[in-house]
Amino acid sequence: MGKSREEEHQAFLSWLSETIIFEKITVLIVAGDIFDTGTPPNYALELYYNFLTKLSLSACENIIITAGNHDSIATLKAPKQLLKALNVHVVSSVDEDELVPIYEEEQLVSVVCAVPFLRDAMVRKAQSSETSTDKENALSEGIKEHYKNIYEEAKFLCSGENIPIIATGHLTTVGSKTSESEREIYIGGTLDIDSAFLGKYFDYVALGHLHINQKVGCNHVRYSGSPLPLSFSEAHSVKKVNIIDFYDGILNVVEKEIPLNRPLLVLRGDLENILVSLEKISNKSTWIEVHLKDENPFFANQSVRERASELELNLLAVKIERKEQALQAKELEVISLDELTPLEVFEQRLDQDELESSELKEALILNFKKIMDEVAHR
Repeated sequence: MGKSREEEHQAFLSWLSETIIFEKITVLIVAGDIFDTGTPPNYALELYYNFLTKLSLSACENIIITAGNHDSIATLKAPKQLLKALNVHVVSSVDEDELVPIYEEEQLVSVVCAVPFLRDAMVRKAQSSETSTDKENALSEGIKEHYKNIYEEAKFLCSGENIPIIATGHLTTVGSKTSESEREIYIGGTLDIDSAFLGKYFDYVALGHLHINQKVGCNHVRYSGSPLPLSFSEAHSVKKVNIIDFYDGILNVVEKEIPLNRPLLVLRGDLENILVSLEKISNKSTWIEVHLKDENPFFANQSVRERASELELNLLAVKIERKEQALQAKELEVISLDELTPLEVFEQRLDQDELESSELKEALILNFKKIMDEVAHR
């Protein structure tokens, strides 16, 4: 919504480096989405490099970074050789070495299969006359085959020793919990990858992409989640990092809560209730989203915005309940575009055309999603 998250990212990275030093962490794994865009702003790059440089002076001897669906392969890959001198292993695509052996006092103690986001073209060969179901099945099978192969390579590296094998992944698994702020990772494709498959091969699986910290099906297949709430749907989500430890082959996982630097608040109700709630907000740094249900939505919208301004509050959006939108369609034309996603704008444009063919509408939406995905990855 046009707001900078620099202060929050700085606070998180400072906390993370202090935690790593205090807990004597020896390996840091980041499972994708280092940046939110393929062309990150300069401040984000500066924070990234400063953090890695500081961490290289600690007991954290191995930093493993894999690319996510938001990341540009070129952006992550460019400083790869320079960062390697700091024991930072960056894996941006499958044409790079995904095996990272972890040594302590020259003894192999673990192997990390640093699998980045597996783009469709990396794991699936296009065939003529394929149906959407065929593509989905081929994609799932291609991803499974990749994990089987990398596991076999890791086993070979272990030379028969009972050494923990850890894998990373950047995907949505079957049975995992999503929030409103995640982007579709495979356009038109639903993966058939679950914790039973991943957990069968690996001693721990560090997953990225979903923003909620969670274990999926079993204790050793987990998402760390995002370090910051990335939408108001995550306003009540507690952000965490996962600290894992192997002792005599036994896994222990500790979820450590990340301090919240900036609160997000969602207010719901009619004009009177919203105005009362605004008066009670004492933390002026809070970002606020209002969901209004009022008989006069246009007047209520203006009143809420004016009162928030008078109170010097950070009101990011006022959203009108859809039932009221239908009743007051003409009045609500003044609602700004920052309250809609590009996909919602496109869908509303299609609704205006009143297309008779539902199949044509679905095809247009699918193609629009593909274009959005291509733009996001440039």
